[in-house]
Amino acid sequence: MTEFPVNPQRLDPYKNFKFRVKWDGQYIAAVSSVSGLRRSTEVVEHREGGDPSTTHKSPGKTTFEPIILQRGLTHDTAFEDWANLVSKLGSAIGTALANFRKDIIIELFNEAGQKIFAFNVYRCWVSEYQALPFLDANATAVAIESIKLENEGWERDTSVTEPKEPSSN
Repeated sequence: MTEFPVNPQRLDPYKNFKFRVKWDGQYIAAVSSVSGLRRSTEVVEHREGGDPSTTHKSPGKTTFEPIILQRGLTHDTAFEDWANLVSKLGSAIGTALANFRKDIIIELFNEAGQKIFAFNVYRCWVSEYQALPFLDANATAVAIESIKLENEGWERDTSVTEPKEPSSN
C-alpha cells in the first residue's frame, strides 16, 4: 500500500516548515515555531495475589503536553492580549474567567501550499508569556516572543484529506 493514496508518485514525507495557527477565526501573524503535539497515558500496574511475579498493565489518565508557540517580535499584540486575559500586572480581577480559554487550529501545508493536515486543540490558555528574548548587542538574531499553552486535548480534523498535488508538467 502506498503511503500517499491520492499521490502515489510522491516518495518524500511532508516537510515541517509550512504551517499556520488560527484562533478566534484569525490566522496569527509571524508564528515561526510550534512545539509538537504530544500526549501520554499513565500506565497502571497491578498484579493478582496468586501470581506475585507477573505484573499486568492497563491505561490510566491521559495528559496533553503544553504547546509552545514562538514568533518574531512585531507590533501585533495577539500573544500579549491573550496572556493578559490570564494575568495582568495591576489588574483588579486577575483572570478574565469568561474568555481566557481558546480553541486553536494548527494547519500544515505541503510545498504547493495545499492544506494537508489540521489539528483542533481544545480549551487552551496561556501559562507562560515571554515578551522579549535575551537581548544581546553582539548577536544577529530575530527577537522572539513566545507563549506556552496548556490544553485539554487535541484531535486531527479528519475533514482535511490528502489533496491531489499539481503535476510539474
